[in-house]
Amino acid sequence: MTYEKRVIPNADSASCDCCPPRRQFIGQMAGMAAASLILPAGAFAQSGKSAIAKPRRIDVHHHFAPPFWAAQARAAGAGGGAPWSMEATLADMDLGGVSKSILSIVQPGTWFKDDQQARALAREVNDYAAKMRSTHPTRFGIFTTLPMPDAEGSLKEIEYGMDTLKADGVGMFTSYGNKWLGDASFTPVLSELNRRKAVVYVHPTNPACCSALQPGIGASTIEYATDTTRTIASLLFSGAASRFPDIRWIWSHSGGTMPFLFARFERLEDSMGAKAKAVLPRGSLYEVKRFYYETAQGNTPMQFAALLKMIPVSQVLFGSDYPYRPAMECVEGLDAYRFKASDRRAIEYGNAERIMPQLKVA
Repeated sequence: MTYEKRVIPNADSASCDCCPPRRQFIGQMAGMAAASLILPAGAFAQSGKSAIAKPRRIDVHHHFAPPFWAAQARAAGAGGGAPWSMEATLADMDLGGVSKSILSIVQPGTWFKDDQQARALAREVNDYAAKMRSTHPTRFGIFTTLPMPDAEGSLKEIEYGMDTLKADGVGMFTSYGNKWLGDASFTPVLSELNRRKAVVYVHPTNPACCSALQPGIGASTIEYATDTTRTIASLLFSGAASRFPDIRWIWSHSGGTMPFLFARFERLEDSMGAKAKAVLPRGSLYEVKRFYYETAQGNTPMQFAALLKMIPVSQVLFGSDYPYRPAMECVEGLDAYRFKASDRRAIEYGNAERIMPQLKVA
């Protein structure tokens, strides 16, 4: 089996550093947004060899960027996300055969070094997502945004998001400042998520430790995938992964660089001797096999091969990374790997429906 190399155009230099959109893609989105104003829902699903007339895919990596959030992010010097609109969102979903997308806020989230501002902004973001879901109840789910690293505020927002808004899970980022998710200061948050048996979707962000290390190479090129690996290591070797076994973690981008570096995790575990049994009583491989992984920007044949040597198909979910990537990019990646039909159905919707049954498509 041979595969053609993907050619990705240069990123728009005027975009933010976080996963910059491509000029070509933004142009396509603008065109689809305009078309969606005059065409009925689902019209785009009639084109494209991999699109389907009745959408069935569930997208667990789908961003939104409300205008008020983008304004505050820009004011804080934290970018403001890619150009985004409801019309373009629905158009891309229809084109990619996505029946439902679970909304998560664009990195770096809502904390700009002010706890009270972060709490207010997270609440506004979550209410906005709930309004999107109310307007299009069959098309959207919600991952509750938290004002992390403010643990107290995050506990309040978990309660509001899960109990009042009936969110499908919680959205977090790989790091907050120089703290990764296994940090002891986050224990109250993880304990509550574990109590609730929550689904927790984790997206990488620009880590404070490692920004602008090389001229011309932004964080999205290397550091995003690596920060996912850092935070997985943090959970494993702090013991948090084993202490909170009922959290259902979803990792972005097919686990980042973790599948390639896992042999080093095992070597570290071996070197720890008796201490390893205390923090990883069932071993690191046991833990990573029970995590979930989504396919956005992790869907080339080489990436799939590495991930699926470690974990079963039952742990893989469909993700697009919209608006930074179109859903069809992942569809084409799935096409190229030539999954058998039952595995393809599991990735596209079956696995998501199993862990979040409320998303099930009739």
